[in-house]
Amino acid sequence: MTEHVKSYYAATANAHQPYPQLNESIECDVCVIGGGYTGLSSALFLVEAGYNVVVLEAARIGFGASGRNGGQLVNSYSRDIDVIEERYGAESARLLGSMMFEGAEIIRSRISRYAIDCDYRPGGIFAALNNKQFHALIEQKRNWERYGNTQLELLDADRVRQEVASDRYVGALLDHSGGHIHPLNLALGEAEAIRLQGGRIFEQSAVTNIRHGEPALISTANGQVKARFVIVAGNAYLGDKLEPRLAKRSMPCGTQVVTTEPLAPEIAQALIPQNYCVEDCNYLLDYYRITADHRLLYGGGVVYGARDPDDIDNLIRPKLLKTFPQLKGVRIDYRWTGNFLLTLSRMPQFGRLENNVYYMQGYSGHGVTCTHLAGKLIAELMRGDAERFDAFAKLPHLPFFGGRNLQIPFTAIGAAYYTLRDRIGV
Repeated sequence: MTEHVKSYYAATANAHQPYPQLNESIECDVCVIGGGYTGLSSALFLVEAGYNVVVLEAARIGFGASGRNGGQLVNSYSRDIDVIEERYGAESARLLGSMMFEGAEIIRSRISRYAIDCDYRPGGIFAALNNKQFHALIEQKRNWERYGNTQLELLDADRVRQEVASDRYVGALLDHSGGHIHPLNLALGEAEAIRLQGGRIFEQSAVTNIRHGEPALISTANGQVKARFVIVAGNAYLGDKLEPRLAKRSMPCGTQVVTTEPLAPEIAQALIPQNYCVEDCNYLLDYYRITADHRLLYGGGVVYGARDPDDIDNLIRPKLLKTFPQLKGVRIDYRWTGNFLLTLSRMPQFGRLENNVYYMQGYSGHGVTCTHLAGKLIAELMRGDAERFDAFAKLPHLPFFGGRNLQIPFTAIGAAYYTLRDRIGV
């Protein structure tokens, strides 16, 4: 049995019953492979539209990045609209730009409609460590406002210190349409909504083979599903054997998170008085927020190739104390790592493997909101409206240079270059 990692989220998950293992042969309209946000969002939109849906999860619901991430609702994509306009042209920018802020709205709608208890709090800060980054935030505000986000506020150095008790930042952009959540509880709440709408979920049911055809036949160790349509939503935990065509275009990467002991409420509030979440503007960025029980949750760094580091505390504690030196001596109660899926373009990859087999993957660190958008787009596609799904599917999905053997060192070299630029502020 593959259980959740020992994270803060697993320790504070809402009470829930495990889903059964698939031990029979069944049929459905749509088989979703993966019980993370991409699969859950897709399944929920589809059962709401009347489809007979089966979700197959290799471990537990929210086992991967969906149940381990920083919990931040960050709008847009890992490459922002200015890059999209320059790289892909006006029409792609128009379509992709019109969807930049939709994922967070979908999450808020799900929370409200299904009364999901996941500690949602509004507001997110992008914090600049130097003037170059602050000028980029000024431009980001202009760009986002062009595409309809009117909930943005620039903060100078004094205002940032009012919102974050740290002397590191020269300015910031506050996005009132962002926010933060308990990500595992969101995933569990969405799974329960799927069940209540008539969908079927099976845990501990890793897919071993997909026999393409119409219908497709999806096999697990102890059962099989005959489906008219298949959605491959394994992301960083899909592996490289089930669908090698997808593995060539992406690379799993690890990120590390720690959570402190509970802080006195007045200390926690003093750190971030309005309870916003925060991320800095470095290439390898730090991100943090206060949890519902007054802990500081702090993450950062990337391990290319998704290896688990030997000592997460030694990686993250110096970053935490550089931001909040007043927490010297604070105890770390939880530490964990989790994988996200990186693409060469840093844009998500949507597409078709066969006429009736679809995939969505590779959110490159911006998965919380974009996965929820992905579920809506696949449901639109199934109903016959492919325009918005195809706006992503038409983007080039480039393989990493040198294949799997060389993608890790080449990507790490690139990251080291950009980290050096961050440090010297150029």
